[in-house]
Amino acid sequence: MTGALLLGTAQAQLVDNPDWKESEAPPPPAYDLKRALEIDMPAYMTLKFGVDPKTIVITPDGVVRYVVVAWREGGNAVNAFYEGVRCATAEYKTYARSSGSGWRPVDNPEWKRIGDRNSVYTAELAQQALCRGRAPRASVSDMVRELKRPEILLY
Repeated sequence: MTGALLLGTAQAQLVDNPDWKESEAPPPPAYDLKRALEIDMPAYMTLKFGVDPKTIVITPDGVVRYVVVAWREGGNAVNAFYEGVRCATAEYKTYARSSGSGWRPVDNPEWKRIGDRNSVYTAELAQQALCRGRAPRASVSDMVRELKRPEILLY
């Protein structure tokens, strides 16, 4: 019970702490499309999206960073995005993009609300695998398990 109270207190601090500071994002990790676990997307989406599970990291400041790849069925083009999700505030940030010719950092990356639906795949990924309510899932292995078998939880 004490552990649950401490965890709840820590999560509340992440949401309510106006002094919260994000740790510096390292360079994008290497990814492999063959390892990508597909994100369950709405039927109207023509692109496929997946996350390389070896790129998922939960940072001490509560940010979940990962590489997501996008491709069209039968196509050769692959785009990749190095992103972070902050479950506590339901926000995401894109740090870098790649279209196969190396990573290009995003100039002045900013946190955006997941609920604004600017990035449908990010909302689906956060709900299906990365977040459990307003906190990251307990471990990367939990996130990977949920990517393989999504349990949808709404914010």
